[in-house]
Amino acid sequence: MNPAPPALPAIAAPTILAQLTSTELRARLKRGELVLRSGPIRMAIRCSRDDVAATLSLLYANYPVEAPGGFADFHVELRSTDLLRRWIKPQIIFEHDGHAPFLALPQPQAFALLEWGMNWCIANYCHQYLMAHAAVIERNGFAAILPAPPGSGKSTLCAALVHRGWRLLSDEMTLIDPATCNILGLARPINLKNASIDIMRSFAPDAVLGPIVPDTKKGTVAHLRAPRESVQRVDETARPRWIIFPKYEAGAAPTLAPMPRHTAFLQLAENAFNYAALGRQGFEVLGEVIDMSDCLSFNYSSLEDAIVIFEDLAARALREDTPEVVA
Repeated sequence: MNPAPPALPAIAAPTILAQLTSTELRARLKRGELVLRSGPIRMAIRCSRDDVAATLSLLYANYPVEAPGGFADFHVELRSTDLLRRWIKPQIIFEHDGHAPFLALPQPQAFALLEWGMNWCIANYCHQYLMAHAAVIERNGFAAILPAPPGSGKSTLCAALVHRGWRLLSDEMTLIDPATCNILGLARPINLKNASIDIMRSFAPDAVLGPIVPDTKKGTVAHLRAPRESVQRVDETARPRWIIFPKYEAGAAPTLAPMPRHTAFLQLAENAFNYAALGRQGFEVLGEVIDMSDCLSFNYSSLEDAIVIFEDLAARALREDTPEVVA
């Protein structure tokens, strides 16, 4: 009788941010040793502001954190500007590796600046992926890519869908693996603006919102916490199945219409951060994603109507993907 194979060592569950005490969280932030992971991206964050620590604790509670000194793709910092500005209209600045890509903003906008800065890092440096400015959600392994300009209702629609059974991969950025065309997740908080904040409060009363910050360059903003399941499943990739260009129109009946593939290609290319930088590879990968997907335009005014439309899309895709059993 052959001896039983030795038992494999247990793999320890990663530490999540919620397991850090508030004292340890603030200490790591002050030392620049809070290494936060969302999907394939690790951010080492330095900041001495207690309000930023509290908002991170609220919105990133379920995200893995690396041990102090662990690897990070990016090292970012929020810091106050000069001494005079600390007392007269105090401002905060975002730095990546000592470089400040943006102008300083009023200190109450510190967390929003951190989110925008982390997006900037990914968009400017993660060229191992084809990246599009688009929300992306998943159901039954299929991904719906939602590219749209500001004011189209993309983030509101994304937030509503992930609170009705869809999994959040990303609100702002679609990351496409060129080798497989699979879509990777980030599952970071959803950035809501202006009227969208109250709309989501009414639509999903249990949703967790961070601080509401008025008078930013994007108007009034607040970040909505990603559902726990989306964060826990962030490493699961998804196959492109739909490319849907949403547009909110007050009072409009829901309209889902086919879009010519060449039109979808051009519009998605315009929304891609690094399509030109990737050259031929960007062209080929984008073409494959288009070929794999139903390309659609979607006009809507009611989130409840939109939910029905998307549920029907998911059900039809599942039926088409499930082979019939022959007796």
